[in-house]
Amino acid sequence: MTSALSTAPRDAAQARPPDRPSGSPLWPVLSMAEVRWAAAATALFAVGGALQLAGAPAPLWWVFYLACYATGGWEPALAGLQALRERTLDVDLLMIVAALVATSIGQVFDGALLIVIFSTSGALEAFVTRRTADSVRALLDLAPEQATRLGARGTEDLVDTAELTVGDLVLVRPGERVGADGQVLEGISEVDQASITGEPLPVIKQTGDQVFAGTLNGTGALRVRVDHAAADSVVARIVAMVQDASATKAKTQLFIEKVEQRYSVGVVVATLALFFAPLALGAHVRPTLLRAMTFMIVASPCAVVLATMPPLLSAIANAGRHGLLVKSAVVMEKFREITVVAFDKTGTLTAGTPRVAEVQTLRAGDHVSADELLALAAAAERPSEHPLGRAVVTAATDRGLSVGRALDFTSAPGRGVSATVGGRQVRVGSPALLHDLPADTRRQQAQAIVAELEAAGRTAVVVLVAGAPAGVLGLADRLRPDARATVAALTALTGSTPILLTGDNPRAAGRLAAEVGITDVRAGLLPEDKVTHVNALKAAGQRVLLVGDGVNDAPAMAAADVGVAMGRHGSDLALETADAVIVRDELAILPKVMDLSGRAHRVVRANLMFAATVITLLVAADLIWILPLPLGVAGHEGSTMVVGLNGLRLLRPTAWQRAGASPAAVQSPQPSAVPVPAGRT
Repeated sequence: MTSALSTAPRDAAQARPPDRPSGSPLWPVLSMAEVRWAAAATALFAVGGALQLAGAPAPLWWVFYLACYATGGWEPALAGLQALRERTLDVDLLMIVAALVATSIGQVFDGALLIVIFSTSGALEAFVTRRTADSVRALLDLAPEQATRLGARGTEDLVDTAELTVGDLVLVRPGERVGADGQVLEGISEVDQASITGEPLPVIKQTGDQVFAGTLNGTGALRVRVDHAAADSVVARIVAMVQDASATKAKTQLFIEKVEQRYSVGVVVATLALFFAPLALGAHVRPTLLRAMTFMIVASPCAVVLATMPPLLSAIANAGRHGLLVKSAVVMEKFREITVVAFDKTGTLTAGTPRVAEVQTLRAGDHVSADELLALAAAAERPSEHPLGRAVVTAATDRGLSVGRALDFTSAPGRGVSATVGGRQVRVGSPALLHDLPADTRRQQAQAIVAELEAAGRTAVVVLVAGAPAGVLGLADRLRPDARATVAALTALTGSTPILLTGDNPRAAGRLAAEVGITDVRAGLLPEDKVTHVNALKAAGQRVLLVGDGVNDAPAMAAADVGVAMGRHGSDLALETADAVIVRDELAILPKVMDLSGRAHRVVRANLMFAATVITLLVAADLIWILPLPLGVAGHEGSTMVVGLNGLRLLRPTAWQRAGASPAAVQSPQPSAVPVPAGRT
C-alpha cells in the first residue's frame, strides 16, 4: 500500500489529467482507479452483508464477499507479488494473505471487511499523493497545447507547442496564452504573468521584452520569436523541479524504508511463532490462527512508512504554490536546520535593475565625449547577461546612441568584460582594473572620480579604451521593498543576523547593509572568496543558507548547506546549482518556508509517535487477549488514514499564512537608491 508513495507524484505529474466533465465536481476523486476499486469493493461488501443479515442462502452472500475480495484485493496482491519477485516483502502481500487465511477458516466476513478497509486506506493514500501534485498539474494546464506559427511568407499554421523550435515566429492573439518563452519582435499588449512571476497586475510587453509560456495575453497582438524549446520553458522547468522534488526521499524516509524490510520479516517470523508455539502446547487451531493473523495486521508498519513523505511533499507543494520551488524533500528538511543566512547584494537584496546615473570622462590624454564613452561601454556589455550590462546598454539606447558590434567578447566574474569595438580594445568593470595600470595622470584622475562617485553613494564602473582609462560610469540600484523586513524575520528565526557577501566596494555595501539591518558585511569578494567565507562559516558549526542570482554566486551556492536562487533574473547556472528557486523574487518567502519546514518536521515526529503508539497498543491487546480481527484491521488502517490526513494539513492556505515570523510586522522603508557593484556580484 505504501510502497508507491514516493514515485506516484512524479508519475502523476508527467501525464496531463483527463478533462473534467462539465457539472461533475467529484470527477477529480472518481478519476482515480484506486477510488473506483475501493468504492466497488465497499458496495459489494455492503450487498453481501445485507444478504447475510437478511438470512439469504450462504452461497449467495459468499459470492458478493468473494467479488469484494477480487475488486479490492487484486491490485495490492499484484503489487505484493511483484515486490516478492524483487526479493522484498511488501505490506500489501501480508494483508492479502491475512484476508485469504480468514476466508479459509470460514471468516469470510472478517476477511472482506479487511479488504474494504485496506482498499479504502489505499485510496486515501493515493488521494494524498494526488493532492501534493495538484500545483504541478495546474502549471501543466497553463501552457497551451497549440500555437500559431508564422511562415516566411506570412502564412499561419496551427501547430503543437512541442513542435516549436528556437527561432520560430509565433502569433499571440488577444486573449490567448503565450505558447513559448521568447522575445517580442512586434506589437504591444498587456500580459498577465501572475502564474509565473506573481505580479498582481498585467505588464506591458512591447518590442524587445521577454514573455513566458503559459502567461495570458491581453488586448493586443504580439509576434514572438521563440527563444526556448517547450521542454526548456520556465513552466517546464518549474514542473521538472517539483517532479524531481516529489521523486526524492527525505533522510527520515530512507531510514524508515531501510528498517521496514527487516521489520516486516520480523513480523512474519513472529506471526509464525505465535501460531505454531501455542499449537505445540495443545491450543485450538481456529482461535490461534485468528490471533496470529490479527497480530500480523496490527504489527505491520503502514502508518510508520506513511508518516514522513506526505508532510514534506505537502510543504513542497504549498511552497511551490506561493513562489518557492524546493528541488527535493532533503532540501525541505534542511531549511529548518539553517542557523545563518548569507545574501548576495545586486539582484538579491536590491531589485537588480540598475541605471546609469552619471557618465564622467577623463580630461587628460585622448579625450572621448560622454556619448562616445557610453556607446563603447554599451557595445562591450551587450553580449553580457549581467544586470549591469543591460543597464549600460539601456542607457545608450535611451540616449539614441549607435551601439557598435563587439568582437572577441570575454567575461571575468567579479572583474568585468572585455571586447573589441570598432578596432579598439574596450574593458568595462570594477575599479580593480586600475590596479594593473601604470601610475600616471590618467590613472590618478580615474581613481579620483571613482572615490567621488563612491562617496556620493554610486557604484563606479571603469571604462578602459586601448588599455588606458577613458572614463567612469556611476550606477545606482533600488533596494527591494521587503528586504529590511525579511532580514528582521530571519534574525528572529535563526537567532543570528544575516551576512552580506558581495563583490561591491565596502562603502557601497556598508550603506546598503545599514538600510536593511545587516551588521556583518564582507565586501570586495571574488567568487572564490565567497566560497571561502561560506566554508569558514560551516567549519565554525553554522548551517548556511546562501541567496544569490548571478554566475559568480553559483560556487558559493554549491558550497552552502542550502543555495537559493532568485528565479526571475537569475542566471541559468545559478538556477541549476541552487537547491531552491524564488520564482517571484520575493525575499519575504524565505522566513515562511523555513518555518514551514520546521512545521513539517513536527508533523513527521507527531505522525511517527502516533503510529508507533497505536501499533504498540494493538499488539499488546492481541497478545494479552484475542483482539477481534475486524477491530484490529480498523485500528491499523484507521491510524494509517489519520497519519495521511495529518500530513495533508500543510497543504492548506492557512498553513502558509501562519508560517514565518511575519515580516510584514516589521516596518519596511520606502525603496531607495543604492549602489550597484561594478563587478559581477
